[in-house]
Amino acid sequence: MADHAPLTPSLTRTTAGTAATAKKRRSFSPLTQRDKVTLAFMLGIPAFVHITLVWLPTLGSVVLSFTRWNGIGGLGAIRPIGIKNYHDIATIYPPFWPALQHNLIWLGFFLLIATPFGMFLAVLLDREIRGSRFYQGILFLPVILSLAIVGFIWELIYAPEQGLINNVLGRTQQGHIIDWLGNPHLNLWAILVASGWRQAGYIMILYLSGLKSVDPTLREAASVDGANAVQTFFRVVFPALQPINIVVLVVTVIESLRAFDIVYVINKGTNGLELLSVLVTNNIIGEASRVGFGSALAVILLVISVTFIIIYLTRTFQEEDKAA
Repeated sequence: MADHAPLTPSLTRTTAGTAATAKKRRSFSPLTQRDKVTLAFMLGIPAFVHITLVWLPTLGSVVLSFTRWNGIGGLGAIRPIGIKNYHDIATIYPPFWPALQHNLIWLGFFLLIATPFGMFLAVLLDREIRGSRFYQGILFLPVILSLAIVGFIWELIYAPEQGLINNVLGRTQQGHIIDWLGNPHLNLWAILVASGWRQAGYIMILYLSGLKSVDPTLREAASVDGANAVQTFFRVVFPALQPINIVVLVVTVIESLRAFDIVYVINKGTNGLELLSVLVTNNIIGEASRVGFGSALAVILLVISVTFIIIYLTRTFQEEDKAA
């Protein structure tokens, strides 16, 4: 077999130059070193803060939920007790089941009343009626207030003698004053109205942003096919709001299960206003100072929140896969 002819110097230089050019192209980056450092700070600092203030305390609560600790004496005073805290919560801790029921009622009220009402407001304001910007600002105003401030406002509205509602109903003149916040059969529903007043504005803004992004041709096509406004919304527009629906559900579940400020301002979460978040606070930083027991309650609240969200997201993604 004949030997191959050696490469000429010019061909060798050409091959080497081509390889160097290709390597240079592969290593080219649109980011400068300064850009990379800036990006690392922008991503690294929020990630560090999130892990430090969210994930580590969450994992710490899970670990502490299997222990007995009063928060005094350092880590050496922590005593592992297995699932005893969870067993005691379910069997010998009377406030737990009423608080769980109240949280579920809170969630149901938000899902069935506050959310549809917020959606209804969004649909009305999406029609570009005169003064819609003003109405949006007025309806969104409660959202910028903390729930503690909302609690103070509605405490004045519900006041027995000088309150707005009793005066409007004429109860102060008749002498049959309704104790809206002191009656355990009424106060939960009174607080739900106050919370729903704030939640509806939040839901309104979320759906209003979604409605603005819906393709107008969908409505036009439905109108050409003879669909009225209600049919167009439920059969055409609402399915197109699937991403917004997911956000609304997550927000609603979180807001309903983390409710704390408003009931604590009213009567410290007692006398018919017991919630899981109040029980967590009372056990961890209250007179009992049972950090392990309170952590177990916090883990139960976390599991309930995540369960609702995971179930809905799973079903949503399965439906999208089937549609695809």
